[in-house]
Amino acid sequence: MQIKPILAALRRHKAGTILIALQIALTLAIVCNALFIVHERVDRVRRATGMNEANVVAVQNLYVGSPSTYIPLMKTDLQAIRSMPGVQDAYITNAFPLRRGGWSTSAQKDPDATKNGVQSALYFGDEHTLATLGVKLIAGRNFRPSEVVSFGRDQQPAPPQVIVTKAFADKLFPEGNALGKTVYYIKGKPSTIIGIVEKLTVPWIDANFIDNVTIMPLFFDSSYQHFIVRTKPGQQDAVYRTIANTLYGVSRMRVLPEKNGVRTFDMVRANAYEADRGMAVLMSIVCGVLLAITAAGIVGLSSFWVGQRRKQIGVRRALGARRKDILSYFMTENFLIALAGVVLGVVLALGMNQWMLTQFEMARISVSYVLIGVLVLLGLGQAAVFAPALRASRVSPVEATRSV
Repeated sequence: MQIKPILAALRRHKAGTILIALQIALTLAIVCNALFIVHERVDRVRRATGMNEANVVAVQNLYVGSPSTYIPLMKTDLQAIRSMPGVQDAYITNAFPLRRGGWSTSAQKDPDATKNGVQSALYFGDEHTLATLGVKLIAGRNFRPSEVVSFGRDQQPAPPQVIVTKAFADKLFPEGNALGKTVYYIKGKPSTIIGIVEKLTVPWIDANFIDNVTIMPLFFDSSYQHFIVRTKPGQQDAVYRTIANTLYGVSRMRVLPEKNGVRTFDMVRANAYEADRGMAVLMSIVCGVLLAITAAGIVGLSSFWVGQRRKQIGVRRALGARRKDILSYFMTENFLIALAGVVLGVVLALGMNQWMLTQFEMARISVSYVLIGVLVLLGLGQAAVFAPALRASRVSPVEATRSV
């Protein structure tokens, strides 16, 4: 195939050639970055919490009234929940993974230091917490019942014993010897690390300290609490349906919100990543629409050129050009336009990613996304031009030369 005649023909149709090349370039730039965002969102949605999320029910509870302390109410409710058929274990807490709300603080090794600590989420619990969450204790021991104490809103949480995640322990003690060491969440109040769990994530999905968690043996004396319940296998639905009635049977002086009052952990995860899933779906639709518009543009332009060149095609056929020569001509012509478009598109894709990297703190796009995008656009261009090129190859010399 001679390239020079094709380039000469394209120079005579500069406007159409430039427009379709620009459309391919813009499509490549947007699709590559959109698919990269989709991949990132999907990874976030699938991110593990460190919990065994199966068979877990979360209950959001607000006590009504102003008793001098809520601790007896909390313990009565816990006893009632643990006695329910189908319940394996339960505890009460201020927060849990994917809740999207909770406490965090900076922890220090130095008792007098106030800066440059390691940020950690704070989960309050008891000796039932690890079993209920299904997290793996990889060093040390669990809390003892005698170590669980209560504290109020006017106090700061700093119990003598804490359990921490491995990620947090390694950041605070890079030498790997965190077990048994002293850490300060409040200046002047030491806490000893008695246990290390393999993994547990913070309540917030956008935190930059996602794996830094401290579990404290505390009952938070507050009207607002969360019950976390592990059900026996196959009993989650039954517990989910009956746990509100059980709690109201203990006392009606409470509010369980109609929305999100009682949720399985599948619901918790779905709510936490609702925006990410929506963004992934939206970006996928945008990619599909852009690719469809680009393919339609190539088909339209190719069909127009085939119709415009019927006389030229007929002459070439009369001079001995074979059908496959005509087919090859239009396929090559489109490939050259698409090639120019993807070269420009690569530059646009990397520039767009650099801009989003600085403006929205996104990750740098992988080169593989750009390469896959180039192959997809080149393949799409060839597929889109095939039908018009095939139609051109079927133009008979007699039919075309009638109009000469």
